[in-house]
Amino acid sequence: MDEAGRVVDMDELRQVNRLVDDGIMADSDALILVDEADRRLGSLSKEACHEGRGVLHRAFSVLIFNGRGELLVQQRAPSKRLWPLYWSNSCCSHPRSTESMEAATQRRLYEELGICCPLEFLFKFQYHAQFDETGAEHELCSVFIGRCDDPVEVNPQEIHDWRWMPPDALEREMCSSVDSRCRYTPWFVLEWTRIWRNYRPAVLALSPPP
Repeated sequence: MDEAGRVVDMDELRQVNRLVDDGIMADSDALILVDEADRRLGSLSKEACHEGRGVLHRAFSVLIFNGRGELLVQQRAPSKRLWPLYWSNSCCSHPRSTESMEAATQRRLYEELGICCPLEFLFKFQYHAQFDETGAEHELCSVFIGRCDDPVEVNPQEIHDWRWMPPDALEREMCSSVDSRCRYTPWFVLEWTRIWRNYRPAVLALSPPP
């Protein structure tokens, strides 16, 4: 289901993935600049969007759960410009300038994890996180959840490591770890806090008891 409540046609999205399979997003690819109401203002390269304090742009985060209710978390590749080797949500990225959010989320799931599955939109949030003096994230981020039990095939260019993690264990680790800010990406901490506080029934509904 997308942000407007429409059911996403998975066959159509898989076809889109095949037609636009141009590989992993490059720094030169154009992202969508937005205002705080998510109104499109123009486009700018991925590299420029993340320079300095960053420029507000459209983004998404996807959290994938399996049939046991565990969340797929990934450790970002060491080659990442921002937050390398930090643990994060299942996958995240940006729609290209000519791409719908629905096509972008499915494209990225396949690029990073080798999977496709229906997604449910939860909420949007805006955040700014400074990594160092040369780069930052400044995003209006749409958050989606989904369930998938298909085999995962991670892309080593994007992901250094990954695991399935019970949500209550993740919550305990985030709350109790004194170095959680040095372990998890800032957007993951922000979105997970809101998901576990406000959307826990939606998460639990993905894996009903037998």
